[in-house]
Amino acid sequence: MAVVSTETVPVMSEADVVTVRRRVRETASHLGFGLVDQTKVVTAASELARNTLIHGKGGEMVMSQLNGPRVGLQLVFQDKGPGIGDIDLAFRDGFTTGSGLGLGLGGAKRLVNEFEVISRVGEGTKITAIRWK
Repeated sequence: MAVVSTETVPVMSEADVVTVRRRVRETASHLGFGLVDQTKVVTAASELARNTLIHGKGGEMVMSQLNGPRVGLQLVFQDKGPGIGDIDLAFRDGFTTGSGLGLGLGGAKRLVNEFEVISRVGEGTKITAIRWK
């Protein structure tokens, strides 16, 4: 799988979350994703960006266009926050460490085709999500 292009977007404020959503939608549209797939990947990106900002105390998103046998969009969110102590628990619907509905990680995972979380307590979290066209 070849990476066609990569773009880094900081996630340090609410305005950056809006920028993440806009850039993911523009890129998914450019890659030829249908409206439903665009909505799914933008919603996942929005949830992950908010988690990066709120729970990870800020970080960045690296968005890569993938090309090869399939076309896809890879989103990598990384922060240097407190990390996730229990990843399995964090995926359970209804679990929240904030005031939200607790659908963030599990919901984001269901909206993409591939999803990986690497987290170390005290060091931060890296989440990779891929949506294929």
